[in-house]
Amino acid sequence: MRPYIICHMMSLLDGRIDCDVTEQIEGGDEYYEALGQLGCPSTLMGRVTMQMHYALPEPFDAEDKSSIGNEQCHAAIRAKGYIVAIDTMGKLRWPQNQFDGMPLLVITSEACPKEYHDTLTKQHISWVATGKDGIDLPRAMEILCKEFGVERLSVTGGGNINGAFLKAGLLDEVSMMWCPGIDGRKGMAAAFDGLDADIAPTKLQLMSVERMGETIWAKYKV
Repeated sequence: MRPYIICHMMSLLDGRIDCDVTEQIEGGDEYYEALGQLGCPSTLMGRVTMQMHYALPEPFDAEDKSSIGNEQCHAAIRAKGYIVAIDTMGKLRWPQNQFDGMPLLVITSEACPKEYHDTLTKQHISWVATGKDGIDLPRAMEILCKEFGVERLSVTGGGNINGAFLKAGLLDEVSMMWCPGIDGRKGMAAAFDGLDADIAPTKLQLMSVERMGETIWAKYKV
């Protein structure tokens, strides 16, 4: 058992996903209006995205580097929806335990220092630790469903975490929005990024297309 997972992204026509640039092109609420229509009470983001929008600037630095060592989870707050952060080694520090009206839930690997989890617990932040060498994403999704009641989850980037969910076979749908602009700069992240060169392309089935202002919104079945 795991949540039904939808990756929801907005990009420029060239696939780049720099939020500062997309906001210059499309300054409306189309992205969030579409996200609201997906019916996903919980939203997951990667470490880089969470650092940009939610976490404190200075990283967490454990005095005791001893890892938590085995799979564990802690439910600080029970809710219908969560803001879920992927943070493999526990580097993000948090100013509060809720964002956008939803409690925070942090997923780490078992190699993450136990001191980090103790800090989250003191802040009344829920957490999951699973995976020896890195986060075991399939198992983490099972825990979200079983222990936290997450039935529908939106994954909203960045490109590397989207790619990791795709590689793990965890995406049920892709909700993609293209706003009318071009970035074109070298080295900028794409909506799906970081996959090995020998990974085969993923075929999608078009479900619907809608125009929202000057933005195109397409939904695909994986």
